[in-house]
Order: sequence, then structure tokens, then C-alpha cells
Amino acid sequence: MKVRLIVLASTLAVASCAKRPDAIVPVDIPMAAYSNQSCEGLAQELLKEQNNLAAVSKQQNQAATGDAVGVFLVGVPMSSTFGGDKEGQVAVSKGKVNAIESSIKSKDCK
Repeated sequence: MKVRLIVLASTLAVASCAKRPDAIVPVDIPMAAYSNQSCEGLAQELLKEQNNLAAVSKQQNQAATGDAVGVFLVGVPMSSTFGGDKEGQVAVSKGKVNAIESSIKSKDCK
């Protein structure tokens, strides 16, 4: 019985760990959200969102590393437990970058 509880607790701890940014699927954001912008505006928006994605991806990597260390040392994914997981923000930012890039391509911006 104790072995089952230990296995269950270990499985739950590992399952709740923060994902690496490259394993996070982007949110589907319609490119129509950016269709009213000029090519210059889209380029600026893309740069801004790429910088944002880099920042939240760095935080997500730190959360994933913190969770791995926490599970190894304490048995608890520390970053996820205390709000360090930025998976939602990474997914939205990736979706925005995809939508902006699609809008740039559809407008034949250089």
C-alpha cells in the first residue's frame, strides 16, 4: 500500500511540472486581428511580440528547471506550486507571433 502511494505521489509531482517552451502549443489567434495594420505596423508588432515571447520563454525555462530540481530534492514542483509556470503566456505569445507572421505573408510585406 505504501509503495502505491509513493508511486502515485511521484507520478502526480512529475505530471504537474512546468513544460519547456518548445513543448508548448501556440494558441490559435486569427490573423484577422492584425489585418487592419500596415506593413510597418506589423513589423513593429512582430518585433515587440518576439521580444515578449523570448522573455516569457526564459521565465518558463527557469520554472521548468526549478520544478525538476524541486521534484528531485523535495518531491514537489516548486515553481509550478508557487506560480512560476508561464505556460499560458507562452502559448498566447506564440499564437500572436504566428498570426502576425501570417498577416505579413498575406499582405506581401517585404
